[in-house]
Amino acid sequence: MLDKQAVHEVVLRYCRGIDRMDPELVRDCYHPDATDEHGTFVGSRDEFVDWVMGAVAKFSVTMHVVANHLCEIDPDDGDVAYAETYGVGYHQGPPADDKRRNFATGFRYVDRFERRDGAWRIASRIAVREWTHQILPDQQWDIRPDRDGRRGARDRTDAVYTIREERQA
Repeated sequence: MLDKQAVHEVVLRYCRGIDRMDPELVRDCYHPDATDEHGTFVGSRDEFVDWVMGAVAKFSVTMHVVANHLCEIDPDDGDVAYAETYGVGYHQGPPADDKRRNFATGFRYVDRFERRDGAWRIASRIAVREWTHQILPDQQWDIRPDRDGRRGARDRTDAVYTIREERQA
């Protein structure tokens, strides 16, 4: 169970890294020799991190929400696991009527994880897209901090990072 939880937490850290545009957090979810097949992209970990950071920079907001997560530890090699994670990714960016900038997509991460030096990381990932739905301009609402409270940030000024600093101050 601890191994399965460790694998699941890698998936969650990956989503945080993508949504907060934290390339080092995303990179740390993969082994150095890992591969990723992500839509039109196929390549190495470092190539993927460069590609995906450029891709998500085109949006004002992304949010990846994971749901079903099945992790199976290989019975013949306890340092290998296979995971399938269902999710929905929300994307928003200008102009509001551009369907390539304003959509939700259902996906699955199909992963092979390996534990090396005691740490579980992605060794190979295939991102499978199941569906895509345009978010129309009249379905969007611009969040304003003066009216709606704190808005998520796409960098290390986000609350998930700063709340740790508040305790240390």
